[in-house]
Amino acid sequence: MKKEISYAGRRDPRFVTVRRGGTLEDSQHRLLAAWAADCAEHVLEYFRSQHPDDERPQRAIEQARAWSRGEISMPQAREAAYAAHAAARIATGAAREAARAAGHAVATAHMADHELGAAAYAIRAVRAASSTAASAEAGRMECQWQREQLPEAIRALVLSDEELRNRKLWSLFQP
Repeated sequence: MKKEISYAGRRDPRFVTVRRGGTLEDSQHRLLAAWAADCAEHVLEYFRSQHPDDERPQRAIEQARAWSRGEISMPQAREAAYAAHAAARIATGAAREAARAAGHAVATAHMADHELGAAAYAIRAVRAASSTAASAEAGRMECQWQREQLPEAIRALVLSDEELRNRKLWSLFQP
């Protein structure tokens, strides 16, 4: 028999699964991971262009999708997150931000609220790749693209999370 773990911390209970005392259904959790993978993949080319032989961020995105389909375990996904973040440490600029987006995408399997980290780092990647004059507009366009990808089943949850954590995440999620 598997031991149930109760949620008693400070995390937003909307991003804690029902079996751990939160309100997040497994189906929503999997959609969050898949959407986070979409966000990270949208900017992956920034990493690939700087480090064409380093597959860790790409692998993290693949693992996020595999977890969302129930094909790998959470510990496997977590290892892919560590690898993507290690890749980020050797990168610079937009490439670093893209690798961080991949790391957060797959970390969504472990903690669902990493979904917004994937989105935020993807926006940061686009902004870093743009000229100073175009940076803010590029970020707004990326945020708009991300919102267009949101499945209806998690749309309100993610948009609400953006509103609540916008200041913490560099005020990247503007209307």
